Amino acid sequence: MRVAVLQLAYGEGAEEPVAERADRVAELVRTSGAGHDLVVLPELWSAGGFAVRDWEERSQSLTFSLPPALAPVAQAAQEIGAVVHAGSVVERTGEPGPDGRHLWNTSVVLGPDGKVVATYRKVHRFGFGGGEPRLMEAGTELVVVDLPAPADALPAGLSTCYDLRFPELYRGLVELGAQLFLVPAAWPAPRVEAWRLLLRARAIEDQCFVVACNTAGTHAGLRMGGRSAVIDPWGRVLAEAGTEQEVLSVEIDPGLVATARTDFPVLADRRL
Repeated sequence: MRVAVLQLAYGEGAEEPVAERADRVAELVRTSGAGHDLVVLPELWSAGGFAVRDWEERSQSLTFSLPPALAPVAQAAQEIGAVVHAGSVVERTGEPGPDGRHLWNTSVVLGPDGKVVATYRKVHRFGFGGGEPRLMEAGTELVVVDLPAPADALPAGLSTCYDLRFPELYRGLVELGAQLFLVPAAWPAPRVEAWRLLLRARAIEDQCFVVACNTAGTHAGLRMGGRSAVIDPWGRVLAEAGTEQEVLSVEIDPGLVATARTDFPVLADRRL
């Protein structure tokens, strides 16, 4: 199973309008994702992970069709015949959620035909009362998706950025059959060592592959951490990006999950 992780870099505002960024990202999917089974993009690349003031303006509906930021990416996915985890968007819904808000941080997975095969609304909102908790609703459902290609693709558990700090979410995904965790993120540079450590911890404790795509560049002037990575079920780092825009291309062996869980059956010894 060939995986491409597209660690994007960008600035904000007038430096690159969202429509131009969407076209640039789609071209990157088309050129760097060709020949891969799975392509992964980072969190909120169209809206800006910390560009809080712009979220309402850049929010997009997923109700009837793909929003403008994702339509070019879907076309690229269809052209290269790959599954594309398109990162996440600020989703806008007509009906408010339980807290009366209309915005969600929603991940979208596209099939090789360019159609949506899964969505996931971020459960853990980052901001300690500001940012996401102030403006967005919290998701409530865990999502594990059977990727439509290749034939030996592993069941993928979806999570987003700050979710990484909550191991119970990942254990819940394992209970639902996950053998691969997909983690788009907008994780800032000051805390990037926590990111690197937690990725390996989630892989080791749940005996899953972890494919994590962070952002480079800046979000609202905040420097992002990069260090996107692919980790195997033993916690070995198969590939890791630097801090600038970069593409990782990694071949993973889907059978390694079953091997790890058989040779070292730690999950069978759980008591709580």
